[in-house]
Amino acid sequence: MTFSTRIKEEITKQPINRINIQNELSAIIRYDAKILKNGITLSFENAAVARRVYKDFKELFNVSINITVRNQKRFRIKQIYIFEIKEKVEEILESLSIYHNGKKIDMKEEYLLEKEDQISYIKGTFLVTGSINDPSTSGYHLEFVFMTKKDAQFIQKLLLNMELDAKVLKRSNRYMVYIKSAEMISDLLKAFETTAALFYFEDIRIYRDHKNMVNRLNNCEIANQEKTTTTGLKQLKLIADLKEYNLIDLMDEKTKIVMEYREKYPESSYLELAEIITLETGYKIGKSGINHHFIKMNQLLESYKKQNE
Repeated sequence: MTFSTRIKEEITKQPINRINIQNELSAIIRYDAKILKNGITLSFENAAVARRVYKDFKELFNVSINITVRNQKRFRIKQIYIFEIKEKVEEILESLSIYHNGKKIDMKEEYLLEKEDQISYIKGTFLVTGSINDPSTSGYHLEFVFMTKKDAQFIQKLLLNMELDAKVLKRSNRYMVYIKSAEMISDLLKAFETTAALFYFEDIRIYRDHKNMVNRLNNCEIANQEKTTTTGLKQLKLIADLKEYNLIDLMDEKTKIVMEYREKYPESSYLELAEIITLETGYKIGKSGINHHFIKMNQLLESYKKQNE
């Protein structure tokens, strides 16, 4: 069972009032039904969604529904549930704000007066056009797919009303509304009140965030160690040059101590080197002090080379 299927099944098990049934059905028929003058045809791959829609039609309109179950054998065997409604077609389409006086009308926010109405409409849309990637197998991605740009832009607007940064993208001959933010997908699951799916999503999200943080820290530690090693090798070369040119005696005693301990501990960071020198010699020095001594060494070597050019 996919993550999207689990979410849809959880939605279909929720109790729902008459107004929200109307909003869900309005979205389901608008975005998934084949509408003719003499009937409405709906197809579902998800048995739970099919049961929910059947129950909602019965409760709201008390119509007879002709049900056909077909086995589809492409890739894997699955059942397709086909609903045909031939009663009260005009009444249904008028009641659900899809047709008026026999003509199809655009969906408007005025038909969804409360935030709860908008959420139930988005739920119905998700049941027939939506999907969310399983966060354990891929990146964070939620999408709704529509036949027209106008429908995509309307759902985008509803999501933006909920402060969810939804974008519209044309894909082949369809339009996709998508969200990539894990936090915003989580917010939508909260709005859907799909608690089990939300807990699963958040568990995976916390695990992945922790893993990414550990990887970043490890990469940072490796980079710092490489930088420390490179610095240590350069300073060993500097000390070797000072010895080659017999310049050691020109350095003060404290600088000589730093030189000695750098040779002993070539891979130590400035902080580690400062702590070792302070502990073993009693010469209290910090990172900046270590750096200052090496600047003095470098200046002495450069001055000597210029004088002998």
